[in-house]
Amino acid sequence: MSTPHHPHEELRSYLDPLPLGDWRYHPVVRSTNDLALAWAGEGAPDWSLVLADEQTTGRGRKSRRWEMVLGKGLAMSLILYPTPEEKGIIMRFTALAALGLIKALEKHDLKGAIKWPNDVLLMGKKLGGVLVEMAWVGESIEACVLGMGVNVARGSVPDDAQLRMPATSIEDACGHPVDRWELLAQILCAMMDLRTSITEESFMKAWSQNLAFRDEWVKFNFPAGEVEMVMLLGIDRDGKLILKHEDGRVEAVNSGEIIVENKKS
Repeated sequence: MSTPHHPHEELRSYLDPLPLGDWRYHPVVRSTNDLALAWAGEGAPDWSLVLADEQTTGRGRKSRRWEMVLGKGLAMSLILYPTPEEKGIIMRFTALAALGLIKALEKHDLKGAIKWPNDVLLMGKKLGGVLVEMAWVGESIEACVLGMGVNVARGSVPDDAQLRMPATSIEDACGHPVDRWELLAQILCAMMDLRTSITEESFMKAWSQNLAFRDEWVKFNFPAGEVEMVMLLGIDRDGKLILKHEDGRVEAVNSGEIIVENKKS
């Protein structure tokens, strides 16, 4: 019989029907990405999955911490081997994971949005994040590890004082509990479908259409540290964010951060 800490049988019912290379479940890990990178180095098959019930020292963008409370969310890392054509558009792998989550949310009548480059929002609040890391052989990318954390149940969101921006969970958004493993399978199915078009214009159109704050003025923190009001116009084919400055200038940037402040009470 499965238990909350070792739900192998329940997981198998969702994962075994999928064309995954392989999958490994761990009750508690420091980082699913670290395990996935090591597994990729050992020759893990394409579409191999590392999954954990609790992540204690996960990483987010800019080395920020991304922890996952036991039994409350999804902490996962997927190993993909880019084709030669995909290696030229590697930025799209972040969107592949984010769009996979957004497509899965639609099955629960929820509308997510991508806060460029790697966060997924619900109702303007952070629901999940993506961190893509590479395994290299010399100067060539050998494998991509797509790490993602998703707040599923109530209790998965840290205390408000710890947050840089407002956050939410799927249960809070839809008003009832959601099966984590069913959601996981929905995300994976959506990602598998989306990858078939990752080199095409339709993929970029989907990314741009699901861009949070599109055609809105927002605060943007540029790499050098200056903060300006800019309008978000969309995404270019390389995954850069297209901005319009207040003086009318338009530019595409590949780094920086949209500022969404957490107004603490």
